[in-house]
Amino acid sequence: MESALIVLGRFQPFHNGHAALINAAISFLKIGDLDMPLRICIGSSEAEQTLENPWSADEREQMIRAWLGDDIEAEIVQVPDLGDPPNYVQHAEKYHGPPGTILTSDKETAELYIAAGWTAVTSDLVKRQDWQGWRVRATIQMMSTISDVNGIRSVLSENIPAEVVDWLIENDALKRLAFMGMGGEPVG
Repeated sequence: MESALIVLGRFQPFHNGHAALINAAISFLKIGDLDMPLRICIGSSEAEQTLENPWSADEREQMIRAWLGDDIEAEIVQVPDLGDPPNYVQHAEKYHGPPGTILTSDKETAELYIAAGWTAVTSDLVKRQDWQGWRVRATIQMMSTISDVNGIRSVLSENIPAEVVDWLIENDALKRLAFMGMGGEPVG
């Protein structure tokens, strides 16, 4: 596997912050006229289903592909978590390839990759207050018992790309969140 420009995330779910990061990666490649592939790395690919990780790695890949459509060329790989940050990059390289460039908005991730011989490009967080994964999941959980599809689309499209909202609805991937979390009562 050749080196690439990688974007690493859990994508639980794929939201507008992720879209902004991948768009920044695409711009970086175009502006620099760089001839390297864009590789999107789905982290925590082995995670068991919980409120923090409600979608499998395959489902997250499908969300990303729905957003990418036919217009954006990118490879997608799944990277299981190691739980050992100092050794993570060496572990992850088995899945995403040898040293290249990582585009990230996370300072600690950039530092880990730089220490392992990678080039790190940092991107500013955009609308971090709205586009935090836990906030997006909490909104989905609140909407998980609603049957008004147009209402669901209206609310979720504030923070999730329309293609991903459609994927979540079409694949019945929202309702499971109603039964996850504290206690045994569903939301609603």
